[in-house]
Amino acid sequence: MEIHQFPSPNCGPRRDGLTARYVVLHHTAMASAQAAIARLCDPSFEVSAHYVICKTGRITQLVSEGARAWHAGAGEWAGQNDINSRSIGIELDNDGQGPFSPALMNSLVALLEPMLVAWDIPPENVIGHSDMAPGRKLDPGPWFDWAHLARQGLAAPRLTTAPSTDLTAAAFRARAQAAGYTAQASDTDLLSAVRLRHRPQARGPLVAQDFVVLPAIPKPA
Repeated sequence: MEIHQFPSPNCGPRRDGLTARYVVLHHTAMASAQAAIARLCDPSFEVSAHYVICKTGRITQLVSEGARAWHAGAGEWAGQNDINSRSIGIELDNDGQGPFSPALMNSLVALLEPMLVAWDIPPENVIGHSDMAPGRKLDPGPWFDWAHLARQGLAAPRLTTAPSTDLTAAAFRARAQAAGYTAQASDTDLLSAVRLRHRPQARGPLVAQDFVVLPAIPKPA
């Protein structure tokens, strides 16, 4: 696996001795990977990521994995904040309007496999930007193939548990929080974020299937 280097100045040390415990996936929502890299390396934008993966599969590293990139912003996952200090951010070359290229997905798998081992990151800690920032972020979006990552053991698998009989918003919030969705969000934004990840074609009011797809995750040590 070849990784090209294009260092970004938009980074710093991880705070309070924290290390990477999560991987956050994004889509670039830009015309090209080159345009995204230019922005992520421009000090005036104050954003960055550790990696950008192009549609062709080319991987470019902008920030060392041991450093804090500026990709996640405000949000929370599994009761943890300052996700920038706790994660590795990967930008995927996609405009959010269609599927991710096979070459990109192959490179993502090749990048994630050794990364999760090196940092002892469990697959359920590979999340989307929308997971940690419901209502604020939509990426990597409804076209991202989470099931493919799950089949490779690189993301939380879908569940086939019995549906809930309590279909209230409060019961759904409790179930979503157990799955990691602890960021502040309205009922509508929380449901949208869960569906964006687990049921991207779903519409309408809360239903039993919205509970079934949520995996419970271990609480952080």
